[in-house]
Amino acid sequence: MAYTVQNELEHFGYNEAVIDGMRVMLENFYLNLQNVLIHPENSMNRDIRDMRTNGFELKIADAKIESFIEEGYKIYDPNGNLSEQVEDKAIEGDDMYKAMEELKGCTIYSIEKKDDIYTISIDTEDHTYLIKVKGASDEEHWDRFLSTAQML
Repeated sequence: MAYTVQNELEHFGYNEAVIDGMRVMLENFYLNLQNVLIHPENSMNRDIRDMRTNGFELKIADAKIESFIEEGYKIYDPNGNLSEQVEDKAIEGDDMYKAMEELKGCTIYSIEKKDDIYTISIDTEDHTYLIKVKGASDEEHWDRFLSTAQML
Protein backbone atom coordinates (compact mmCIF):
# COMPACT_ATOMS: atom_id res chain seq x y z
CA MET A 1 0.00 0.00 0.00
CA ALA A 2 1.20 3.49 -0.81
CA TYR A 3 0.44 5.09 2.58
CA THR A 4 0.89 3.65 6.07
CA VAL A 5 0.53 5.33 9.46
CA GLN A 6 0.67 3.94 12.97
CA ASN A 7 -1.55 4.82 15.91
CA GLU A 8 -3.45 7.57 14.08
CA LEU A 9 -6.90 6.05 14.52
CA GLU A 10 -8.37 9.42 15.57
CA HIS A 11 -7.11 11.08 12.37
CA PHE A 12 -9.66 9.20 10.28
CA GLY A 13 -13.44 9.45 10.03
CA TYR A 14 -15.09 6.05 9.98
CA ASN A 15 -18.73 7.17 10.20
CA GLU A 16 -20.47 5.87 7.05
CA ALA A 17 -17.50 3.75 5.94
CA VAL A 18 -18.59 0.46 4.37
CA ILE A 19 -17.14 -2.89 5.41
CA ASP A 20 -15.35 -4.67 2.59
CA GLY A 21 -14.02 -7.46 4.82
CA MET A 22 -13.10 -8.41 8.36
CA ARG A 23 -10.73 -11.14 9.54
CA VAL A 24 -8.44 -12.35 12.29
CA MET A 25 -5.09 -13.68 11.11
CA LEU A 26 -1.78 -14.33 12.89
CA GLU A 27 -2.94 -12.61 16.09
CA ASN A 28 -3.97 -9.48 14.17
CA PHE A 29 -7.46 -8.11 13.49
CA TYR A 30 -8.03 -6.65 10.01
CA LEU A 31 -10.88 -4.42 8.91
CA ASN A 32 -11.06 -3.50 5.20
CA LEU A 33 -13.21 -0.45 4.46
CA GLN A 34 -14.46 1.77 1.65
CA ASN A 35 -15.34 5.47 1.97
CA VAL A 36 -13.03 6.42 4.86
CA LEU A 37 -12.45 10.08 5.68
CA ILE A 38 -8.82 11.22 6.14
CA HIS A 39 -8.61 14.28 8.39
CA PRO A 40 -6.10 17.11 7.75
CA GLU A 41 -4.34 16.20 11.03
CA ASN A 42 -3.29 12.87 9.51
CA SER A 43 0.48 12.82 9.05
CA MET A 44 0.14 11.77 5.39
CA ASN A 45 -2.59 14.26 4.43
CA ARG A 46 -0.82 17.27 2.95
CA ASP A 47 -4.10 18.99 2.18
CA ILE A 48 -5.85 21.43 4.52
CA ARG A 49 -9.18 19.67 4.09
CA ASP A 50 -10.71 16.28 4.69
CA MET A 51 -9.96 13.75 1.98
CA ARG A 52 -11.41 10.28 1.42
CA THR A 53 -10.12 6.92 0.33
CA ASN A 54 -11.28 3.48 -0.71
CA GLY A 55 -9.36 0.24 -0.24
CA PHE A 56 -8.52 1.17 3.35
CA GLU A 57 -7.15 -1.40 5.80
CA LEU A 58 -7.12 -1.03 9.58
CA LYS A 59 -4.84 -3.54 11.33
CA ILE A 60 -4.97 -4.00 15.09
CA ALA A 61 -1.78 -5.76 16.23
CA ASP A 62 -1.68 -8.45 18.95
CA ALA A 63 -5.46 -8.50 18.82
CA LYS A 64 -7.91 -10.44 20.95
CA ILE A 65 -11.65 -10.08 20.44
CA GLU A 66 -12.99 -9.30 23.90
CA SER A 67 -16.65 -9.27 22.89
CA PHE A 68 -18.77 -9.53 19.75
CA ILE A 69 -22.34 -8.47 20.52
CA GLU A 70 -25.47 -8.29 18.43
CA GLU A 71 -27.16 -5.48 20.29
CA GLY A 72 -30.69 -5.91 21.56
CA TYR A 73 -33.59 -3.59 20.95
CA LYS A 74 -37.09 -2.63 22.07
CA ILE A 75 -40.19 -2.19 19.91
CA TYR A 76 -43.08 -0.06 21.08
CA ASP A 77 -46.64 0.10 19.74
CA PRO A 78 -48.17 3.44 18.62
CA ASN A 79 -49.42 4.02 22.18
CA GLY A 80 -45.92 3.79 23.64
CA ASN A 81 -46.39 0.35 25.15
CA LEU A 82 -43.52 -2.11 24.93
CA SER A 83 -44.53 -4.83 22.46
CA GLU A 84 -41.22 -6.67 22.02
CA GLN A 85 -37.82 -6.71 23.66
CA VAL A 86 -34.75 -8.54 22.39
CA GLU A 87 -31.73 -8.79 24.68
CA ASP A 88 -28.10 -8.41 23.61
CA LYS A 89 -26.71 -11.61 22.11
CA ALA A 90 -23.06 -12.58 22.49
CA ILE A 91 -21.57 -14.12 19.36
CA GLU A 92 -18.78 -16.59 20.04
CA GLY A 93 -16.60 -19.24 18.43
CA ASP A 94 -17.22 -20.12 14.80
CA ASP A 95 -20.37 -17.96 14.78
CA MET A 96 -18.10 -14.93 15.16
CA TYR A 97 -16.35 -15.67 11.86
CA LYS A 98 -19.67 -16.29 10.14
CA ALA A 99 -20.97 -12.94 11.44
CA MET A 100 -17.84 -11.19 10.17
CA GLU A 101 -18.62 -12.44 6.68
CA GLU A 102 -22.30 -11.47 6.97
CA LEU A 103 -21.37 -7.91 8.00
CA LYS A 104 -19.67 -7.31 4.66
CA GLY A 105 -21.41 -4.36 3.01
CA CYS A 106 -22.68 -2.91 6.31
CA THR A 107 -21.91 0.58 7.54
CA ILE A 108 -19.57 1.59 10.33
CA TYR A 109 -21.13 3.90 12.89
CA SER A 110 -17.89 4.53 14.79
CA ILE A 111 -14.47 3.17 15.67
CA GLU A 112 -12.99 4.43 18.92
CA LYS A 113 -10.04 3.54 21.13
CA LYS A 114 -9.83 3.85 24.89
CA ASP A 115 -6.63 2.57 26.50
CA ASP A 116 -5.98 -0.71 24.64
CA ILE A 117 -9.62 -1.46 23.69
CA TYR A 118 -10.89 -0.68 20.18
CA THR A 119 -14.68 -0.41 19.98
CA ILE A 120 -16.25 -0.91 16.56
CA SER A 121 -19.95 -0.10 16.16
CA ILE A 122 -21.63 -1.45 13.02
CA ASP A 123 -25.07 -0.62 11.62
CA THR A 124 -27.05 -3.11 9.56
CA GLU A 125 -30.45 -2.35 8.04
CA ASP A 126 -32.33 -3.28 11.20
CA HIS A 127 -29.92 -3.52 14.15
CA THR A 128 -26.37 -2.96 15.37
CA TYR A 129 -23.28 -4.92 16.36
CA LEU A 130 -20.61 -3.91 18.83
CA ILE A 131 -17.14 -5.47 18.64
CA LYS A 132 -14.49 -4.84 21.29
CA VAL A 133 -10.94 -5.76 20.34
CA LYS A 134 -8.01 -5.56 22.73
CA GLY A 135 -4.84 -4.64 20.85
CA ALA A 136 -1.32 -3.30 21.27
CA SER A 137 -1.36 -0.80 18.38
CA ASP A 138 -3.05 0.07 15.11
CA GLU A 139 -1.83 0.60 11.56
CA GLU A 140 -3.77 2.18 8.74
CA HIS A 141 -3.00 1.46 5.08
CA TRP A 142 -4.42 2.93 1.86
CA ASP A 143 -3.36 3.54 -1.73
CA ARG A 144 -4.55 7.02 -2.65
CA PHE A 145 -6.34 10.17 -1.63
CA LEU A 146 -9.65 11.14 -3.22
CA SER A 147 -11.51 14.40 -2.92
CA THR A 148 -14.90 14.11 -1.28
CA ALA A 149 -16.55 14.83 -4.67
CA GLN A 150 -14.94 11.69 -6.19
CA MET A 151 -16.39 9.29 -3.60
CA LEU A 152 -20.09 9.22 -4.32
